[in-house]
Amino acid sequence: MRAEPEGDESLTMRNLVTVYTRKGCHLCDMAIETLESLQPELQFDIEKRFIDGDPTLEEKYGEQVPVIHIDGQHHDFYRVDPERFRSSLDRRRQHQ
Repeated sequence: MRAEPEGDESLTMRNLVTVYTRKGCHLCDMAIETLESLQPELQFDIEKRFIDGDPTLEEKYGEQVPVIHIDGQHHDFYRVDPERFRSSLDRRRQHQ
């Protein structure tokens, strides 16, 4: 769910970063840790979506997890490169 920041930034919606993941996925854990480390600086929300038990998501993403989306748009999979993520988030914000 998106949340509006408090203070002077209240007119700007926070971006939603969705991580499609599986239970026991060490690459997923690493990607989420990287995103969480960027969260204070870049001000976005993280949603974890487990694909286990969802036939549609399992078929779509299979073993390619983690899959990262920014505001519903595919960003990357497997690993989060902080500079690439920062750049993609900046581009998204310029077009909002």
